[in-house]
Amino acid sequence: MMYSANLGFLWTDRALPDAIRSARAAGFAAVECHWPYDTPASGVKAALEETGLSMLGLNTVRGKAGESGLSALPGREAEARAAIDQAIDYAVSIDAKAIHVMAGFSEGQTAEATFLENLAYARKQCPDDITLLIEPLNRHDAPGYFLKTTGQAADLIGQLNLPGVKIMFDCYHVGRTEGDIVTRFLALMPVIGHVQFASVPDRSAPDQGEVNFDFVFRRIAAAGWSRPLGAEYKPGGDTDATLGWMQTFSAG
Repeated sequence: MMYSANLGFLWTDRALPDAIRSARAAGFAAVECHWPYDTPASGVKAALEETGLSMLGLNTVRGKAGESGLSALPGREAEARAAIDQAIDYAVSIDAKAIHVMAGFSEGQTAEATFLENLAYARKQCPDDITLLIEPLNRHDAPGYFLKTTGQAADLIGQLNLPGVKIMFDCYHVGRTEGDIVTRFLALMPVIGHVQFASVPDRSAPDQGEVNFDFVFRRIAAAGWSRPLGAEYKPGGDTDATLGWMQTFSAG
């Protein structure tokens, strides 16, 4: 099994290009990030070329303080689409493979219609080789977030009926509110674009907590998933000191 380092949480004590180099030195097969926009794309691209790593994905911006995305907020369409355009431009500059279109805190039919319209805009503007991802967030960490479950995300993708729009299947969020991670992954695999993980319930390294990720990773690999899994956990200190799981987990 191959792993991707999410540099939104790992090696945050250093600049993004140096974090990319650290991920390569640690043995990761790819990287991903949250909001890289304060770092010039040229420096990120140079670090990716130097290390031979791919940037698997990045997020649209959160919005104002306290917000967590804009694309499902009625009346904020202009801001949401500006954020989508920004993400596309940056992704193209560094050859990122996916963009997570963040929905934000909202609910109801108008919010759903707004989200679908903004996703359709994103798909029209985005190059075909970049996947658009939508991610349900758990109710404990993000109460009121528009996307709450994997079933809701799958339903929206079905309604949208456009190619290259997939679920970001985060085992941590699924484990916190839905459970049955492996069964849900297997059922949703055709519409999953990326997989992330962290321990449940504290979001630390995956060799902690109540979920046996060695088992989960083995089942994911056995189902035929061959792309890197995203390590999006909070190390709580020195990242390198938390990486023992990369050797002890033997899936794939």
